[in-house]
Amino acid sequence: AGPGQPSPQQRTETLGFYESDRGRKKKRSLSVDLSLLRFISAELTRGYFLEHNEAKYTERRERVYTCMRIPKELEKLMFFGIFLCLDAFLYVFTLLPLRVFLAMFRFITLPCYGLRDRRLLQPAQVCDMLKGVILVICYFMMHYVDYSMMYHLIRGQSVIKLYIIYNMLEVADRLISSFGQDILDALYWTATEPKERKRAHIGVIPHFFMAVLYVFLHAILIMVQATTLNVAFNSHNKSLLTIMMSNNFVEIKGSVFKKFEKNNLFQMSNSDIKERFTNYVLLLIVCLRNMEQFSWNPDHLWVLFPDVCMVVASEIAVDIVKHAFITKFNDITADVYSEYRASLAFDLVSSRQKNAYTDYSDSVSRRMGFIPLPLAVLLIRVVTSSIKVQGVLAYVCVVLFYCGLISLKVLNSIVLLGKSCQYVKEAKMEEKLFNPILTATPGKPAGKQQGTYKSTQGISTDENGSTSVTNQPVHQKENMPSLLVTSNSDQFLTTPDGEEKDISQDSSELKHRSAKKDLLEIDRFTICGNRID
Repeated sequence: AGPGQPSPQQRTETLGFYESDRGRKKKRSLSVDLSLLRFISAELTRGYFLEHNEAKYTERRERVYTCMRIPKELEKLMFFGIFLCLDAFLYVFTLLPLRVFLAMFRFITLPCYGLRDRRLLQPAQVCDMLKGVILVICYFMMHYVDYSMMYHLIRGQSVIKLYIIYNMLEVADRLISSFGQDILDALYWTATEPKERKRAHIGVIPHFFMAVLYVFLHAILIMVQATTLNVAFNSHNKSLLTIMMSNNFVEIKGSVFKKFEKNNLFQMSNSDIKERFTNYVLLLIVCLRNMEQFSWNPDHLWVLFPDVCMVVASEIAVDIVKHAFITKFNDITADVYSEYRASLAFDLVSSRQKNAYTDYSDSVSRRMGFIPLPLAVLLIRVVTSSIKVQGVLAYVCVVLFYCGLISLKVLNSIVLLGKSCQYVKEAKMEEKLFNPILTATPGKPAGKQQGTYKSTQGISTDENGSTSVTNQPVHQKENMPSLLVTSNSDQFLTTPDGEEKDISQDSSELKHRSAKKDLLEIDRFTICGNRID
């Protein structure tokens, strides 16, 4: 090798170094390729076992099944509740006039039999007389309200104005209903309160005028609602009807994302029943007014039929979606609707007892917020103005129609009573009918309350040795029984009723128990709002 040139040994070492370096790079790239292929293969063949979190996926499946059961259970409750409202509504047209006639007959013939009792009329008869007089007075007052002028006045407004008016009417209807039932209850109690007590009221006459004013204003409010709906039906482009129906879907936004407990859901279910039945009556009024304008042409009824079906279908769809998501977000099972139905059935069965403290129609009014008197006044006004009765044959038809209404009322009451007894037995609530548990009234100790209750009961023994309890219908405000629901699946709805608790328990436990409202105690809270404070 020349000077400055590498020797053969150095050349061999250099060549070996480069060969080893290329080998290392080749191995490194090969290992990288193998790692990428292994990762892709792992991603393609990676497995997992759902059974490792079985509880979570079982819960998700149950939620799906609950949402699938909601339409059936909800509609069963709605179907039962609508017929309860129908029974209370038919009572105003059928049995109430007969009861008023019997009360007047008793009042007229009372001098012939002498005053065997301190009361001229029984409390129930006094309430019937007041209802009848209010109904007649408000009916004649409604004659001064021009329906045609109201229709054209509303029809001349813009679509946006009518949409705002309709929403305001819905809110006003709920507010006036919540206050109206209190006005009627105050009138009934003031008129039937025992006279030996110290007077703590303004008198029967002021309460009576307040009740007449309420029924008249509420009837006008419902008439404006029916007129607005009639304008929507008769609009050419149906835009107003579409906007009104979209208002139902806005209700979903206001309800679904709120915290609901089972008592709150029961409150909202009752409100939905009342709202759906009221809408059916409003649709009936709209059809009557339209058929009158077209000289009762049956072809026009088929023109209205698609719009009616669309309104009813949207109402049902909104209720189903609303209740499905409320039960999903609040972990409420679909079985709760059976408890709600049993509570409504319990009201019907308990109102048939001898010691009942209210009429069933008033019980429905307090529970659902459905007050039949204003709606009945409006329906009578619309029917009498739409249908002209002339001739003997027409009056015979009216009598036959009235007999048919009575038959429908009696049949409906019998079927409802039978189904209610079945629901009460299924819920195991028979003991509540015969062994009511007393709760302390606000502001009074439980001990005094219990003593008052015992003093108003007389236990008598007949010849066969069997005991019977005779309840004296006095001071109902203080000895009103608390009717409780028994449910194993929901501790929030129940109050322990097997063993009587000692009255001298800790105050914290008493506050905790008083905070839990029972299903059967939810009545006057069912009108406005979505919470029970």
